[in-house]
Amino acid sequence: MPSDALELDFALCERVRYARDPAFDGVIFIGVKSTGIYCRPICPVRQPLSRNVRYFASAAAAEAAGLRPCLRCRPEAAPHSPAWKGTRATVDRALRLIEQGALDDARVEALATQLGIGARHLSRLFQQYLGTTPLAAARTARVQRAKRMLDTTDLGMTEIALAAGFGSVRSFNATFRQVYRRPPSALKRRDVR
Repeated sequence: MPSDALELDFALCERVRYARDPAFDGVIFIGVKSTGIYCRPICPVRQPLSRNVRYFASAAAAEAAGLRPCLRCRPEAAPHSPAWKGTRATVDRALRLIEQGALDDARVEALATQLGIGARHLSRLFQQYLGTTPLAAARTARVQRAKRMLDTTDLGMTEIALAAGFGSVRSFNATFRQVYRRPPSALKRRDVR
């Protein structure tokens, strides 16, 4: 159910609040006008009177209404927030940057600096969550970009290699031989228009 609909459906939100339903944790936030605090639906505090309650679809909306986060249930750590994800949020952000080509021309140290951590720590996080290194993840991202271009464009091999982020056609060919056990030209779709 869309979060906008939840904000409007007071009766449903009331049922969620009284049940302390964890399925809605991070989906709705409960603002209490009498205390000026907003909470998660799972907050263990005594239930406020319904006339003092207002529901929000996000923590940001509750804060915009002038409410502060509860110190007991910590709404900033609701599911799917960066605080809830912990260090996994850093890995996810690093992967997004790698997919955009962050390691095509730069070193792991530059990516780590951009993320505000050290290169060794970034490598440890990648090993912990992905079982690989940032450079291996970058290589995979380059191969996937190149494979998409092989399938969907009529560009030549040199153009694809450079556009995908490979430093040279030689490394492009070597990587494809290692990953696909054949040269990239063998994977090129012939019916691309």
